[in-house]
Amino acid sequence: MAAKRDYDDLNDNTPGGIEALAEQHLVQPWPVSGSIGAEARGFIESGEGIYVTDAHGKKLIDGPAGMWCVNVGHRNREIAQVMFDQAMALSYNSPWYTTNQPSAVLSKRLADHAPEGVGHVFFTTGGSSAVETGLRFMQFYNNVKGRPEKKLIVSREGAYHGSTYFAGSLNGRPRDQDWMDSARDQVLKLTCPNPFRRPAGMSEEGFTDFLVEEFRALIEKVGAEKIGAFIGEPIMASGGVIVPPTGYWPRMRALCAENEILFIMDEVVTAFGRLGHVFSAEDVFGVRPDMITFAKGVTSGYFPLGGVMIASRLFEELRQSNHNDAMFAHGLTYSSHPIGCAVALKNLDLLEEGLLEHTRTISSHFQSRLKALEDLPLVGEVRGVGLMAGIECVADPISNNPLALDLEVGKRIDKHCQEMGLLVRPLINMCVMSPPLTINAEQIDEMADILRRSIVITQDELVREGLWKG
Repeated sequence: MAAKRDYDDLNDNTPGGIEALAEQHLVQPWPVSGSIGAEARGFIESGEGIYVTDAHGKKLIDGPAGMWCVNVGHRNREIAQVMFDQAMALSYNSPWYTTNQPSAVLSKRLADHAPEGVGHVFFTTGGSSAVETGLRFMQFYNNVKGRPEKKLIVSREGAYHGSTYFAGSLNGRPRDQDWMDSARDQVLKLTCPNPFRRPAGMSEEGFTDFLVEEFRALIEKVGAEKIGAFIGEPIMASGGVIVPPTGYWPRMRALCAENEILFIMDEVVTAFGRLGHVFSAEDVFGVRPDMITFAKGVTSGYFPLGGVMIASRLFEELRQSNHNDAMFAHGLTYSSHPIGCAVALKNLDLLEEGLLEHTRTISSHFQSRLKALEDLPLVGEVRGVGLMAGIECVADPISNNPLALDLEVGKRIDKHCQEMGLLVRPLINMCVMSPPLTINAEQIDEMADILRRSIVITQDELVREGLWKG
């Protein structure tokens, strides 16, 4: 038997100590092979409100709210207390043969916020597992309905739906699948609905027509009898905060309804206040999906939880089928976790008690301050809705490797922002911003000012080094 080791020497909170442990043992998300398993990333020591503090004691505005998720802000004592109280009352129960009170209450409250008729929820551990659940339910539903060939899934270029095998197969961001296997034979891709990148000379209205007709043509070519679901983010988050053109969503929804294609709206980012509502599908975009996937803001990142809202009519159809013994053989050990659901209930309280209204009120200031960045030569477009925005930089490279320059632009802006007290999330040549919903106008001004100065410094560096024409 191995002797008990003294780990006191590992309680080293200095940057060097933490980075050494990470480099030796911690595998980070989305690593490249050249540094996989031997990489240290910036050490964040604590958080308070919209701020985080790094290993050197530097206070930074949390521009991305973690990963689009810390909606009520860091270090919320009410949520922390709920976590403690629920853990002391019931830390876990098996969802296979028991039910806990927080999950049942949360299911009712979410049904009340969802579009009419979308009244059931299956809780998962995050966004990827929520998407997996929705897709597996689609397969099960069509099997029971006697349509075993109706299984193809339509996604879009530029999309991001998760990192598990099936969810990752839906992703349409460049390079996401270059070195990863996926279920490509089960997924069909449509054009990214990015008005900024629409064909030259095409109006935005014409672009909507093009996108809808492309989907219609795909259905006619493949056959509606083979397409089981269409999935889309209301706003493509990790794809660069892509806001589809006017009229896009109602028309895409109508096509799905006409062809009995289940319409899945992936609200992992846009739900729970990010756009000023608990769910944005109907309140912001005017559509009623068959399913809504969610995660992130449901607990403001304080506990891993996700889920999929499912239209009640689908369950009614299953109950009326001739296969009463057909089993939806899908479940997760931590589905309906009592602590996660209790945290989500308190998080929902905070949203309903003022944060949703605050977000709707402050969003115009947030969008206008960031939109003003378009006067900078390096900025091609600023786009967004609610408290999420994407700043796309457009370089005119002198070199023959525009990707290398795009990567350099994002890294430099990120570096300068952090030096001045702002965390951003660089996506190659884009910066995405989605701060905690508790942010105020003065803090928005500070964030926008730092971002402006960082882009200006980056512009000057690129011109001075002969990497950009300016």
